Amino acid sequence: MDANNPIVKICQEGMRAEYEGRIADARTLLTQAWEERKSDLDACIIAHYLARYQEDPQDALYWNEQALVFAIAAGGEEVQGFYPSLYLNLGHAYEVLGQKAEATRYYERAAATISNLADDRYGDVVRSAIIEAYKRMGMDAEIPGLYPAQA
Repeated sequence: MDANNPIVKICQEGMRAEYEGRIADARTLLTQAWEERKSDLDACIIAHYLARYQEDPQDALYWNEQALVFAIAAGGEEVQGFYPSLYLNLGHAYEVLGQKAEATRYYERAAATISNLADDRYGDVVRSAIIEAYKRMGMDAEIPGLYPAQA
């Protein structure tokens, strides 16, 4: 993500607010970002974060779906590394709603795109979350390319 993008900066402020326990401020910042979005990539990023702050699991699912829709619309190399996290979050939203088959489907999609992740802290966090999702769901399959050295 482009750290100079004004939308990314607002999202970072929202994450800082979340870290500090100011969830209402995080929601306000992300709502502001949503109103100021200029591209499908912006919308993807904002929707991805807005999903985090929804109290209703159905609303979280909606925003996770929107993030994926906008990622697909944005296309291009910029969003490729984002797909594992988008699929992971959709899987989690379905898991919370008790829709295990859909959750499994999206967790498998997250694993299938794992090679898109960079070998960095963000990539490690997403890889670990996919492993945990597989464990929670009782999914025994190997995850090819789990770590860049294996790819």
